[in-house]
This record gives sequence, structure tokens and C-alpha cells, in this order.
Amino acid sequence: MTLRSAVRGFLAFLLSVQALRGNGDWRVTYSSTNVCALRGAMVDIRCTYEYPDSVQYRPTRVRTLRFTEGDNYQAVDLEPDGRYTGRVEYRCGKVSCTGSRCHGTCALRIRDLRWSDSAVYKFRFTTNQPGVEHTGEPGVKLSVTDPDLQVKVSFPYPTIPTWTNLECHSRCGLAGDPPYIWFRNGQNAGQGVNNRVVPKFGDRYSCAVEGYALHSPSVYAPKTPSVTVRPSGEKVEGSSVTLSCSSDANPAAEYTWFKVINQGYYRHMNQGPQLVFRSILSSDSGQYCCIAQTELRTSELIYISVKYRPKHASVYSSPSGEIKEGISVTLSCSTDAKPAAEYTWFKNNQPLPWGPSQRHTFPSLRPEDRGRYRCKAKNKYGQLSSNSIFLNVKYAPKTPSVTLRPPGEIEEGSAVTLSCSTDANPAADYTWFKNNQPLLWDQSQPHTFPSVRPEDRGTYRCKAQNKYGQLSSNSIFVDVQYAPKTPSVTVSPSGELEEGSSVTELQQ
Repeated sequence: MTLRSAVRGFLAFLLSVQALRGNGDWRVTYSSTNVCALRGAMVDIRCTYEYPDSVQYRPTRVRTLRFTEGDNYQAVDLEPDGRYTGRVEYRCGKVSCTGSRCHGTCALRIRDLRWSDSAVYKFRFTTNQPGVEHTGEPGVKLSVTDPDLQVKVSFPYPTIPTWTNLECHSRCGLAGDPPYIWFRNGQNAGQGVNNRVVPKFGDRYSCAVEGYALHSPSVYAPKTPSVTVRPSGEKVEGSSVTLSCSSDANPAAEYTWFKVINQGYYRHMNQGPQLVFRSILSSDSGQYCCIAQTELRTSELIYISVKYRPKHASVYSSPSGEIKEGISVTLSCSTDAKPAAEYTWFKNNQPLPWGPSQRHTFPSLRPEDRGRYRCKAKNKYGQLSSNSIFLNVKYAPKTPSVTLRPPGEIEEGSAVTLSCSTDANPAADYTWFKNNQPLLWDQSQPHTFPSVRPEDRGTYRCKAQNKYGQLSSNSIFVDVQYAPKTPSVTVSPSGELEEGSSVTELQQ
């Protein structure tokens, strides 16, 4: 395939940046003032022009001048120039007029570009008046070149840094859309300006323009970048830690650091060969990797584990809320520490012999377990005490007991107090009984007889009750001692008595 046939039909269009120059009422606008095009290709140089709607200025023909380099920029007309024979074509559109102004477009096409075609090109419009012409300034500078390519490496998907985007880039900024070809280790690897790859060990990539033997310099991945950590050994929170990335690369590598958040997602950290933690935090623990961009490679993952004293110690119970006697309850001490903490437990500020465990379980909670608990977490870097939690054990009344004050013999008229005592949580309400009959006494206790009477003599007991249960006490006999009352005599039978009848005298 010849060079000419390979690039046949390939256009190098000008960039859409306006260059506007006026001369009186004439205006000529070029698409661009500079353009690069490949040797052997085809280029279109375009312009729009504007002039007054008057006959004497209506253009009769258009020419293109080639200005050679030099002090005076010598103008050469293209049409009679033998160097352009068969390679030059004019394309001018129809003129339209609006109001007092007329507008038109013209294009110059040059085929089979040569080195010698590099020059400044300007459109010159000739009017129907002899000697009256207009040249559009500043013209277009055309540079004819061979491909001068390089591969740009980027990472369009920072969350997946192992994927790399390669872009074939011309230092001249070629106009148009030339057909780029990619090569991997010298073999055809696809077409297009961009090429997304996952490079492997030893891979070399280059690009070229179809029909041109000249390739870009290769970018390659000779080996995985290496990472070092200073200082070595344990990393303690608050200390300074530096990660360094190094690799053999051509050209010299540019490094990007990432932290691995989870599978398939990376967080960008820093540009440059070093990632420095001046005062490292526990939250900085994790996996890190660096990317050497010119090598298209990701480093091996390195794990940083930051050591630190216990933080945020707290105690909680399971189950929480209202806790009833007899159920299983677990106290847990929670803290953030590295290395893991050992624990000391306290009840009412007194140490407990529970060992270094983070949890303690009461298989069957008892009333005597009621109290205030806390823990202390400790590792080699420090210690921290937790909040305290009150374990409030709820239970039914234990066996009530009744007492009499004063004890011993009770004389009529003395002050006597009956008391009922029990252990219950919450506190119990009380019901009193005399000879097994309920009494309308207040539910609180004790109960006092300010002046005990003989009719208060009897057997007493109490019943203690809360939401968890009830229980009756023992009984106690209140024996009221009192002196004889005023005697009285009665006769039976009463009424008239006949001589010889039986009579009974009763004394009370």
C-alpha cells in the first residue's frame, strides 16, 4: 500500500477558533490561524467573507495566495503555481445578501500534502473594478508534518485503579480524526484515539497513524511498584508514618496513592511518591496501594495497623430495661482498642474477681446482685474507665415477719406497735389480718395501738405484696392483760321466789 493510497480521503479540518480581520467594509473570517496536517493527507482551508451590497464591490473571482517565509512574506498565486497542479480545488458557496450586507463562504482544498506546502495561506477577492482587490488577514498557517505521537496514561475510573486509559496524542495537535492504531508488544491491539487496558507484567503499548510506520515511544509495565513503610514495626496512634512508592519506569513515573475501602472501591489519597501521616489516627488503619502511571501498574497492597489506647468504653446489659430475679443477664464492656483490651470489673467501686473477660453472665440473677457496675479497659498503650450502670433487680417479697413492740406482757391501755417486715423490690404493700379476718388498716406499716384494749386481744399476721408476687407472714398472738372489772350479782330464776325452791346466785 502506498502512502498516498493509505491516507486517501483523509481530511485535516481547521479548528473552530475564529480569526477576524476587517478592511473598511470587508470582513474575512478564518476557521483558525494555525493547523497541523499529516504529509500525504488532505486539508481544507475555509473562510467566510462579508462585504457591502454595492455592485462595484461584488467579487468576480477568488484566488488563494501562498505567502512564503521571509522578511516580506512574498505572495505566490496558487492557480498558476506548478507545484499545486492537480492538487488544488476551490469551493465557494452562493452569496446571500441581507439589508446592505452580503455574505459568502469559500474553501481551498489541497490534496496529497507535501513538506513544501507548509506556508501561510490567504484568500484574495477581486472586484469588478480594475485594480480593486481585498486580501483576508491574517490567513492560515499550515504545518505539514509526520506523526509526532506520544501515549498519555490516565485513570478515568479512580474507584478501579487497575484499569488504565491510554490516549494517542500528537504533539502538533493534528486536525481532523486520523485513524489511530494501537500495538501491544508489537501486535495490533485495536483502533481509536483511546484504548482502555488492564496491563500485565512486561506489556508495552504504542500507537501510530494508519499508513505511517513511525510509532510513538512505548509505555510499559516492567514490574509492580514496591512500597515501603517507615518506621517499621508497630504503628502507634499520634506517631508519624510515611509510605513510599518506587518503581523502574520509562519515562519517570508519576505516583498516585489510594486507600482500599472495599472490594472494587478505592479512595484517592495523594499525588506523589510518598503518603505521609504526620499524626496517624486509628481510622487510618487499612490497606493502601500506589499506582505508577507511566508503568500502568498498581502496587501490591500494604496493610497499616495503627495501635492505640482504649477509647469510648461503655457498659450495657442484655437484656436491658426491667430485670427480674431468676433470669439470665449479661453485662458487656465495649471499647475501641488495638491491641484488644483486657477488662477489670467493679461493683459499687469494689473490684470483682471476674478476670479479663469483656463479658460477665449471671445465669440466674439474685437480689444480692443488685448494684452499680462499671469496667476498666486496659492495653499496653493506656487504660480507660467506662460509665457505670445500675443493675436494679426486681423480685417478689421474701417471707415477711411480724414483730410486737414492746415484747412480753401487754397491759391494757399501753401503746403497742405491730410491724411487718420483708425484702422486696419494688417495695411491698401490706394487708393486716386479725384471727384471719382482714383489717381496714392502711397498706403501709407499722400499725400502732395508742391505747390497747382487751378487745384488741387476738392473733395477728400480715401479707406483703408487689407486682411480682405476695407472701403471708408468721402469726403473733397479742395477749392483753387487764385488771378485774366491777363485780355484779344476778339471781336465777329472777322474779318471785317460793319457799323451798332452788335459787342460784351468780357473781360477775
